[in-house]
Amino acid sequence: MSTIQPKLSGLKPEKFQKEVKGKKTDLYTLVNKDGYEVSITNYGGAIVAIMVPDKNGKVANVIQGHDNIDDVINSPEPFLSTLIGRFGNRIAKGKFTLNGKEYQLAVNNGPNHLHGGPTGLHAQVWDAYQAGDQNLTLDIKLPYGHEGFTGEVKIAVEFTWTDENELIIEYLATTNKKTIINLTHHAFFSIQGIANPTPTIENQVLEMNCDFYIPIDETSIPTGEILKVEGTPFDFRTPKAIGKDIDADDEQIKNGSGYDHCFVCNKKEVGELSFVARLTDPVSGRTLETYTTEPGMQVYTDNFGSGIPGQFGATFPRRSSICFESEHFPDSPNRPYFPSTVLKPGEKYKQTTIYKFGVE
Repeated sequence: MSTIQPKLSGLKPEKFQKEVKGKKTDLYTLVNKDGYEVSITNYGGAIVAIMVPDKNGKVANVIQGHDNIDDVINSPEPFLSTLIGRFGNRIAKGKFTLNGKEYQLAVNNGPNHLHGGPTGLHAQVWDAYQAGDQNLTLDIKLPYGHEGFTGEVKIAVEFTWTDENELIIEYLATTNKKTIINLTHHAFFSIQGIANPTPTIENQVLEMNCDFYIPIDETSIPTGEILKVEGTPFDFRTPKAIGKDIDADDEQIKNGSGYDHCFVCNKKEVGELSFVARLTDPVSGRTLETYTTEPGMQVYTDNFGSGIPGQFGATFPRRSSICFESEHFPDSPNRPYFPSTVLKPGEKYKQTTIYKFGVE
């Protein structure tokens, strides 16, 4: 059971307590020394509140979420600020081959497989262990054949909320049979603060430590190329407003209806924890820096949002949030020259991502 009552968000743990498929859901709140909070439910690992100050010290929730478990379960955006897997992002036509055998997954996004399928990690009740005020671990076991994947996979995700307002997410997974895995968190960040309506992200300024990106076809599957961002709307190496090129007359922008692309993180060595992105909101002065060990970062500017209702009367219009999904590249199982997403028995899948909130 959750023990910490949220003070800043107004969320009520009892509204997140329910039995789903024989398992209990709850709300878990992490609090740092300054009293700033992160609230997470063990249904899908959905983060429903990140309460941090702006430049004047005013605290607001900077992530999109719901205020009760039924709305989380039935959200019009099923991936709203949830954990994603067993395979994040898209797999072309839901097919991949492993050890000479072809596997067919759910096709749940146009002609393709997306985010582990309809009953992926976002729709599971996880076992939760809260150790102290600043740490939460979620565990789950996905059976062999779940959503068409091979291998029984055990996954643990640890959330740590530091005194520096950093949310550290560490992932660990093992399998008993060769499989593919690509875990991430689909946090929908609105760093100006959620509201009715939540303001657009188009005036927010983004800087990315990425020299290359992965172009997609009209169904959002990688073309197989890895292209330079230079001279394209995808060049955020120098900070610029997200809205500057979000509707550019560019085939790639049209294919994503804005930004919905995987950027290649600049790395000195594979798996190093490195800076990838910095987001600044000129109105509130809030900043968000993202660091990850992953080779890629899917940047999604909420192009398909439709003004869904969120917590306490907040509404989430199109392009009112941005997602930084740290991951391996989309459709990797069908692209042997992309970094491998294969996990074998005896190996450990590990991933760390840090979201650091600040003000300037």
